[in-house]
Amino acid sequence: MVFSSLFFLYGFLPVCMLFYALAPGTRRKNAVLTVLSLFFYAWGEPVWVVLLLFSATADYICGRVIGKARRIGALRMAKAALAFSVTANLSLLGVFKYLDFFLENLGLLFRASPALPGLALPIGISFYTFQTLSYTIDVYRGKVDVQRSFLNFLLFVSLFPQLVAGPILRYSELEKQLRDRPFTWEGCAAGVTRFCCGLGKKVLLANTAGAVANGLLDGRLDALPAADAWLGILMYTAQIYFDFSGYSDMAIGLGRMFGFRYGENFRYPYFAASVGDFWRRWHISLGAFFRDYVYIPLGGRRKRVVLSLSVTWLLTGLWHGASWNFVLWGLYYLLWLSLERFVLRYIPPKAAKTAPMVYTFPAVALGWALFYFTDLGRLGEFFMSLFGLRGFAGTETLSLWAGRLPLLLICAAAASPLPKALAEKVLNNPVLRPPLSLCYNSLTLLLCTAYLAGQSYNPFLYFRF
Repeated sequence: MVFSSLFFLYGFLPVCMLFYALAPGTRRKNAVLTVLSLFFYAWGEPVWVVLLLFSATADYICGRVIGKARRIGALRMAKAALAFSVTANLSLLGVFKYLDFFLENLGLLFRASPALPGLALPIGISFYTFQTLSYTIDVYRGKVDVQRSFLNFLLFVSLFPQLVAGPILRYSELEKQLRDRPFTWEGCAAGVTRFCCGLGKKVLLANTAGAVANGLLDGRLDALPAADAWLGILMYTAQIYFDFSGYSDMAIGLGRMFGFRYGENFRYPYFAASVGDFWRRWHISLGAFFRDYVYIPLGGRRKRVVLSLSVTWLLTGLWHGASWNFVLWGLYYLLWLSLERFVLRYIPPKAAKTAPMVYTFPAVALGWALFYFTDLGRLGEFFMSLFGLRGFAGTETLSLWAGRLPLLLICAAAASPLPKALAEKVLNNPVLRPPLSLCYNSLTLLLCTAYLAGQSYNPFLYFRF
């Protein structure tokens, strides 16, 4: 089930809100939300609920064992429980996400044709695996208390607003909120507005830009001129941002509707001042996970900087998919970040203020080409087109750009801080805020409903992760 579907908007969500609002007390609300979250996850493929329940149960038990072992000073027991948690979680992720990739490449290496299991990828496994791992690691480090209620822990793992696409939540962020949180209609209304903002991003902008991008990038690349190739990758650049940030906005809004407060996952990444700054603004929860659980433990800035960066970005690339293009994508950003850290830091101060802004957005857009094409042969053909080896313009290039330029300009404005600044200024008046929010939410919902009812193109890019 996806948020941007008519069944979710007019079926599941209203029923969910009704049962949640009627449930008395936080404990019963947690029970209702847990059952509904498991139903939400089971809607697509019920069998994978078993995997989620196993992961949650194993890490709940490991957390209890680690907590008890720390209290009695049995460090070996605590380390063993942590090792089991890490091994079990990464093994499940490895089998379902990477086994075919490993066997296929092993077969190429030894010139064999191994039988591939062809296991389907459970939706959201990369997200909830990292969440449960962060819990057991933080319990071992003494950063959070052990969660004694299995119901509350299962809710933390299965909470449907962010289960399938993040943000990746730390247990420390929700620890107090699982025990007690306010449910107010004012907060619910604010959550509805944030949800509608994300829904508009996803349906009206991401889907529209994605249809253009697919039309240009999925066809014959050997005849694609440079101008058309750049239009295609710019449209994909818009699609992936509005798709994922829109889903994050919807998740944050849904959380607010149930009394939860999540941290921001995007902060205007396309207006970053450098590639490093881009990654402090893009998918913030994932970057923070790799920073705290991989980069810093390996040495971080203090020592073994190159090793820390290399391992972190290799894993970041692989996290996004079991394909060589994602490995190249991770290495691509490793090169950029290494260049900024070890070379560009020595450029003159005046140039240092402006140079990163000039190259950052083009560098990110080129990176999305690595992300888009899983076929390395097509990737090579696309880069030949992108850099003019197939010609710079075709017979329809001018009309193509003229027809798509308004959408590009709208996407550029929507990706900037301008809409939020205008909204805050307009909604600063407490008298005008309710009617204006109602009008905005109603209009956005109406437009999205009309689009979803009339179009079959409604992908969600991050479901494959």
